[in-house]
Amino acid sequence: MNIMDFNVKKLAADAGTFLSRAVQFTEEKLGQAEKTELDAHLENLLSKAECTKIWTEKIMKQTEVLLQPNPNARIEEFVYEKLDRKAPSRINNPELLGQYMIDAGTEFGPGTAYGNALIKCGETQKRIGTADRELIQTSALNFLTPLRNFIEGDYKTIAKERKLLQNKRLDLDAAKTRLKKAKAAETRNSQLNSARLEGDNIMVNFSYMLNFLHVKWLKIWAEEVTKSEQELRITQSEFDRQAEITRLLLEGISSTHAHHLRCLNDFVEAQMTYYAQCYQYMLDLQKQLGSFPSNYLSNNNQTSVTPVPSVLPNAIGSSAMASTSGLVITSPSNLSDLKECSGSRKARVLYDYDAANSTELSLLADEVITVFSVVGMDSDWLMGERGNQKGKVPITYLELLN
Repeated sequence: MNIMDFNVKKLAADAGTFLSRAVQFTEEKLGQAEKTELDAHLENLLSKAECTKIWTEKIMKQTEVLLQPNPNARIEEFVYEKLDRKAPSRINNPELLGQYMIDAGTEFGPGTAYGNALIKCGETQKRIGTADRELIQTSALNFLTPLRNFIEGDYKTIAKERKLLQNKRLDLDAAKTRLKKAKAAETRNSQLNSARLEGDNIMVNFSYMLNFLHVKWLKIWAEEVTKSEQELRITQSEFDRQAEITRLLLEGISSTHAHHLRCLNDFVEAQMTYYAQCYQYMLDLQKQLGSFPSNYLSNNNQTSVTPVPSVLPNAIGSSAMASTSGLVITSPSNLSDLKECSGSRKARVLYDYDAANSTELSLLADEVITVFSVVGMDSDWLMGERGNQKGKVPITYLELLN
């Protein structure tokens, strides 16, 4: 029963406080009550914190869009994060493109120029996809997480203390208003009762009663003024204390900026590593594609001219542009001459090749083998010989030696 009484009293007190704050806030908006202004330094700190919160949210959201353009994937990751569960691993766009290229190259045939190029491109795209995954993980850990911790942690604490400061200010201004009204009422009552006593000389029987009421009212309003003054001192002390707490929290915004600056440097470094990796992967791919013969024989036995873009001089050193001494790139006329003659030639293998069946010969990059033509063989193939091993080899994997 005592606990219930205490809860009822506390509820009534809280309701009275809320009503008092609501009245004070409304009167301030209507211009009927005075408002205690915060000092300029505290106002500046509050403005700085609000500005930091707004821009941090915008930067964080746009970074998430940059790292994960798919909104459905972002929503899924958000749900898993709120459920405190790890999101399932999904293949990203470069990895998916790379897998399609590899599958297409395998279907067209690794021994064909186009099929082999697709496989090489697919492998590079997969490496780019891996680098993209590493960028997302590093950025989320070193950049997004600190920003999110500020929004969901530090700033929520600041907002809570700021709201409490606002309530303390309303309590202080309400106490000031009550004290002002109590003093005004005391003055009016004193004047009114004095006037009544002077005008009541005829009614002697009521003189004592009016005098008694006069003293009683003065005493009541004196007590009310004393109570209001005491309440004002308490609310002023609580307001000053809360203002100091809020100020100390807000001064930590400068440290937050310094921490976010370090996180920004980590993000830039992660991007730099990612783009450097992608550049190197594409440079290696361009070298591989550039080592292909400049012209290929098509699968329908017709000559197909397919120029391969050369590597830019400023991207590759002059040593990579120079051709190896004693080697010449295989041209359609050289291949035709080799097929028409019955002799054999030496050829250097450009890159590794795994035999698809027992009729083909596996190759290792940079090894030298003997090749010759066989009547009736497909135009994309020659017969290769290495010691006691013999089998078909794709033309596009070879460079004929002089």
